[in-house]
Amino acid sequence: MRADIRSEEVPSSIPNTEWAGQELYFFETIGSTNTKAKELANEGARHGALIIADEQIAGKGRSGRSWVSQKGASIYMTLLLKPQIKPENAPMLTLVTAMAVCDGIESVAKIDCQIKWPNDILAHGKKVCGILTEMDASRGEIHSIVIGIGINVHNVSFSGELSQKATSVDLESGKRQSRQAIMEAVMRAFEHYYAIYVQTEDMRELVEGYCKRLINLHQEVRVLDPKDPFSGIAIGITPRGELIVDTKEGTREVSSGEVSVRGPHGYV
Repeated sequence: MRADIRSEEVPSSIPNTEWAGQELYFFETIGSTNTKAKELANEGARHGALIIADEQIAGKGRSGRSWVSQKGASIYMTLLLKPQIKPENAPMLTLVTAMAVCDGIESVAKIDCQIKWPNDILAHGKKVCGILTEMDASRGEIHSIVIGIGINVHNVSFSGELSQKATSVDLESGKRQSRQAIMEAVMRAFEHYYAIYVQTEDMRELVEGYCKRLINLHQEVRVLDPKDPFSGIAIGITPRGELIVDTKEGTREVSSGEVSVRGPHGYV
């Protein structure tokens, strides 16, 4: 296996997958892999196409935040899906992806990963990956879904507030890892979890596995709903992927995309 991702060495497809990454696009520098994936979707790219870049100059995260993209340091990739599912079930694909990213990193780097609901991957309590899912749909029909995945791999330091809450695969494993190997492992894991998800279009068969990785589980959380912030104990997720929070007034279910969830004292 090649040591890393480079333009002239990128494989034509991801090995040992049926469809995820079988159509692959590589860019040395790109604005955003999600933006490019949307363009390619409109141009006829097929389900499972994977867009990867060595550098992003206009990467974005959740709620419109920018994603810092250091050239050659991280994995910047977007998976294009054209699934036959109901639009209201699409947000759960973020949780499916989170499970796949954990599996992929762990299988290659041998470090434990956890999920901060719904879309952040942590290693030893610090963020190592973010996921951004976007959908194009109309009249109850999905045209395309793009799932952006940014994994810190070779990063050795982080500036500003990121220094307190971000980390990389290399830092946590203590040695240099292969971006290509991680990317390929994530795609293989995604195919596995996606096949389970798509049978029911929900998380019912994946709830137990997801909750085992949930760093918020049985921990106090602060739900930062701008209209109605509240605190409670996270006790798991529903088959719809909603976070279940036990409050003094009873249990409440929180939908991803609507609010942010934090620990009472900071990021986790």
